[in-house]
Amino acid sequence: MNTNPIDQNTNAPLTDHLFAEVQKWILSGELPAGSKLTEKDLCKKLNVSRTPIREAFRQLESEGLIEKIPNRGAFVVGLSNRDISDLFDLRLLFEVQAVEWAIQRMTDEEISSLREIIEFMEFYTVKNDIDKVLQFNSNFHNTIYVGTQDRMLQKTLAAYQTYLKHSAPPRTFTGDYLDTILKEHKAIFEAFESRNVAAGRIAMQHHMNESKKRRMSKFF
Repeated sequence: MNTNPIDQNTNAPLTDHLFAEVQKWILSGELPAGSKLTEKDLCKKLNVSRTPIREAFRQLESEGLIEKIPNRGAFVVGLSNRDISDLFDLRLLFEVQAVEWAIQRMTDEEISSLREIIEFMEFYTVKNDIDKVLQFNSNFHNTIYVGTQDRMLQKTLAAYQTYLKHSAPPRTFTGDYLDTILKEHKAIFEAFESRNVAAGRIAMQHHMNESKKRRMSKFF
């Protein structure tokens, strides 16, 4: 577990940084389900006072990632395989809705930005640069979220991305993995380029279903 002190000079609230850091530890399994969390230990590891730790605990509890048991303390709940499966199913519903709204609402300039992202994905696929492809993969989805012009949907999908990203097991990539996800994203983009909502819904649903299959088999 990374125990570097949190930068307290950041513009973002300290509690948000603490929450994000401990959330990542829980989702990744660095803090396994059932383990006990104490304010004292986290204060020492993160070099902070108890006040922001307590607020981070409240946020983690509200998200169901920890459970406070009277007279015993706070314990990690984490995510089960069923939780992850359900997250994929919920994300599918929201991603499909996002595509529908974004195709209807994005400007030509915004769709051009999607084209640029696809071109970068293609370039780094040829280079076999997995990290770069995954970076532009996230950029592609985030651009669609912004294009929905719906802040609540953006927030919801960003949360799902965070949960699924940090809870992912170590990845082993097949030889055609990058080509496969590039093809799936191209199909989504083509629907944007033609302003075809029905095609966009089908393409995104296929991509999400295939993403779930790759993830739940722990084979990327």
